Amino acid sequence: MSVALTADTAHGRLYWAFADCLNVTRRYLTHFLRQPVTIVWQLGFPIISVLLYGFVFGEAMKVPGGGDDGDYKQFLMPGMFVMTMAFGFMNTAMAVVTDASKGVIDRFRSMPMAPSAVAAGRGVADLVVACAELTILALTALAIGWRSSAGFTDTVLAFGLLLFLRFSLIWVGVFLGLVVPTPEAAGGLYAVAFPLTMISSVFVAPSLMPGWLAPVAAWNPVSSTGTATRELFGNPGAGGSTWVEQHAVLMAVVWPVVISLIFLPLAVRKFKQLSR
Repeated sequence: MSVALTADTAHGRLYWAFADCLNVTRRYLTHFLRQPVTIVWQLGFPIISVLLYGFVFGEAMKVPGGGDDGDYKQFLMPGMFVMTMAFGFMNTAMAVVTDASKGVIDRFRSMPMAPSAVAAGRGVADLVVACAELTILALTALAIGWRSSAGFTDTVLAFGLLLFLRFSLIWVGVFLGLVVPTPEAAGGLYAVAFPLTMISSVFVAPSLMPGWLAPVAAWNPVSSTGTATRELFGNPGAGGSTWVEQHAVLMAVVWPVVISLIFLPLAVRKFKQLSR
């Protein structure tokens, strides 16, 4: 009897945790859709960046392994996909600190709901938004001439690695959103986001950087996902002479796992400390 009751209780907890997660996800997505300025910023900024870097700077950029016109757009687009996913942690942090400052998270904690639902709902909602961002960015890329020369499986795997990176950075955003005291202070996190994306292979290959900076860029998790997606898409500029570049697909899996293992427990611990 006790075993049956335990099984039923566990089943009930899993059901309500899943239901609470869906409710929180729906709340976050509804809130997002009611903010047109946020939608324009999050979905419009990647498009503007593609047009800016692709057409304004494209002719001046050199791509390893290619010199024909339009090659830089083939090199750039995987990098822009990665940059969009990497910058997503800023949106997560801003949303979390805004909810915390308005007492929304405290109200969630006072309700009879699964403690995991707040973080899980935030993660699911952010992944849905990330899928929308990737879809719009991919359509923009196709419109300016970018193409994936790989097969269907490799192309899907490349987009999967992009979402995996975004998933891991969600927990970075949640943790930072719980640490930063105000939404205004969260704006200073861009000082972290810009070096993370700029000192990488997003815009240029690390081999073209100064000797002291190239290893830093090559070992950047953003670079691993960027190089891996270029390899999977069959775009120019993939690979490199260093070990981390030669094993980019492997590192594109390892880095998100490491980031999640570090920041997910930190985010959970910080969330539990809010009421203390």
